[in-house]
Amino acid sequence: MLQRFLDPATLASISGLDLVAKTVVDGFVAGLHRSPDFGFSQEFAEYRAYSEGDDLRHVDWNVFARTDKCFLKRYRGETNSQLLILLDTSASMGYGSHAVHKLDYARFVAASLCYMANVQRDAAGLIIFDEDVTNYVAPSTRQGQLFRLLHAIEKVEPGTHTDFTKPFVHFQNFLHRRGIVVVLSDFYEQPDIIIQTVEPLRYRGNEVILFHVLDPQEIKPKFREPVLLVDMENAANSLEVSPEYARNDYRKKIDLHIETLSSKARSAGMEYFLMDTGRPLDEGLREYLAVRKGRF
Repeated sequence: MLQRFLDPATLASISGLDLVAKTVVDGFVAGLHRSPDFGFSQEFAEYRAYSEGDDLRHVDWNVFARTDKCFLKRYRGETNSQLLILLDTSASMGYGSHAVHKLDYARFVAASLCYMANVQRDAAGLIIFDEDVTNYVAPSTRQGQLFRLLHAIEKVEPGTHTDFTKPFVHFQNFLHRRGIVVVLSDFYEQPDIIIQTVEPLRYRGNEVILFHVLDPQEIKPKFREPVLLVDMENAANSLEVSPEYARNDYRKKIDLHIETLSSKARSAGMEYFLMDTGRPLDEGLREYLAVRKGRF
């Protein structure tokens, strides 16, 4: 039943990115056998009874609604983290073979991560980029930050081609506190260039996670007749592709690209996750949380 509600097409039918984020986060966190709270800086340890003067933000209101008793959540390693999301909005992210384009899927992921950080009281920020930085929301825990982040994510549209250099230079110039950096992109660039551009973020002590967002037809294309493929970032480039080429040569190339990017990312101390836009949204996030939980 849960998977049905987290299906990308179902999420796309929900009005409001805030409701999408709440549906996703409440859904997959509820599905964890032993919740690491929301997967960033804190791990849930136990409940304790409310005492006068306690911070009401720590009250579990769901428990209160069921029992009419006030309990607070206590955490292991209760320290605040900083989360920065880099969202690629290049033209190729506008592709989709089904109800949800890659950019929509990336928006859902970004909104869910912001929601998670907000509930956990972590500072969250956002860099939106294509060939340039088109929007920047500085990390903060101040009131209204979640609204600012979701508003910025909601209004993004496919732009031009990708240039990874500018957002990462922007990051290094304006952010000095280390934290968690999540990059959402289809990564249509040579793996060596991607890693060389992103790797300096690791030198400053940041934890870097690459979410590789691809459409099912990009991973395993299924053509019954020849098709003309047009480069979404440069319409002058096109290629006629036969079903045989798609099944054989193309599959080998995309598999090699994914394998190489994954291998080089992990060798550089970064996490890599392939996000298939045809999968329920919680699967990739659940995998990510499981890996993080195993390291702490």
